[in-house]
Amino acid sequence: MCQKLVKRRLFACVLFAVTTALPQAVWVQAQAPARIRLATLAPKGSSYYQILQAMGEKWRQAPGGGASLTIFADGSMGGEADMVRRMRVGQLQAGMLTVVGLSEIDPSVSALQNMPMMFRSLDEVDYIRQKLAPSIEKKLLEKGFVALCWGDSGWVRFFSKEPVVYPADLKKMKLFTWAGDAKQLDIMKAGGYQPIPLETNDILPSLQTGLINAVPSTPFYALAGQFFGPASHMLELNWAPLVGGAVVTRKTWDSLSAEVRDVMMKAATEAGEQIKAKSRAESDQAVETMRKRGLTVHAVTPDVEAAWRKAAEEVYPKIRGAIVPAEMFDEVIRLLQEFRKSAASKR
Repeated sequence: MCQKLVKRRLFACVLFAVTTALPQAVWVQAQAPARIRLATLAPKGSSYYQILQAMGEKWRQAPGGGASLTIFADGSMGGEADMVRRMRVGQLQAGMLTVVGLSEIDPSVSALQNMPMMFRSLDEVDYIRQKLAPSIEKKLLEKGFVALCWGDSGWVRFFSKEPVVYPADLKKMKLFTWAGDAKQLDIMKAGGYQPIPLETNDILPSLQTGLINAVPSTPFYALAGQFFGPASHMLELNWAPLVGGAVVTRKTWDSLSAEVRDVMMKAATEAGEQIKAKSRAESDQAVETMRKRGLTVHAVTPDVEAAWRKAAEEVYPKIRGAIVPAEMFDEVIRLLQEFRKSAASKR
C-alpha cells in the first residue's frame, strides 16, 4: 500500500515538473491572436494601404499568433476626430492619423505641421520630428495612446480652380479646411481667408458643386482623390509638411505580451519609414502624372515665396498658444536655429 502511494506521489511530482518546465512558447501558441481594428483616411489599394497590409502580416506572425490586423481605409470610419473617439470607446484599437487627428489626443503634435512656411526642407522636418518625438510620445501615452511610428507625405500644396500665386489670390477662394478645428477656423478668418470646414471625403463633391474652389493637399492625395480635375491649378509652394503617425490604445497595448509588442513596434517603425520614403517619391511622380492630364503648375519665384512667408509669419503670434502650445512653438524655432547653424558650419 505504501509502495503504491509512493509511486502515485512520484508520478504526480514528475507530471508537475514536466508541465511547469514546458517552454513558454507552447503556452503562448495556445492563446488566441489579439484583434486590432485600425482606421485611416488612406485610400484602399494605395501604397500606404499596401504597406499597412505588409505590417499586419508581420504582426500576425508574432509569437503566439501575434495580432490580427483589420484595416478600415478611405475614411470609412469617419473623419479623424471620429476615429479618435471610436478608439476611446473601444470600437477601434488603432489608427493611422495625420496631425489633425493626433492633435485630438494631445495638441503638442501640432508643432510637427501647423506652422506654415516654418520648414525650409524635408531634412528640417525629419530633424524636428526626431527631436520632439520622445516628449510628444510621452504626452500621448499619458492620454492613453502608444505611438507606433511616424512619417509624412511630403509637402502640402495649394490646388485651385483659378490660378493662385499670391496670398491675395487665395483670400478670394473658398478654401477647404479640416472640420472640427474651431481655433484654426477663427485664425484663418482673421487672416482674411474664407475657410469652409469639411471632412476629406467631401472634398471632391464640394469642388464639383462649387462649395469650395481651393484645397491644400499633397500631390499624391490630390491625384488619388482626383481633386486636380476640378481644381486644375497647383502652386508649387512648400506650404507645410503633411505629418502623421500610427497609434494604438494603451489598453490594447498593455494586453499584449512583450514578445508581440516587440514585433509590432519593429514592423510599425519599418512601415513608417517606408511610407515616408514612398510618399515623398510619389509626390513628384504625382505632379508629373497630373500635369500630363491637364494640371497647370505655377512656379514659385523668390518674390512669391517672400510674400507667402510674410503672410505666414503674420499669423505666427495667433498660432502660438492657440493651435501649437507656446513651449512647443518656441522649441521648434530653437531647434531649427540649431539645425541651420550646424548645417551652415559644414558647408
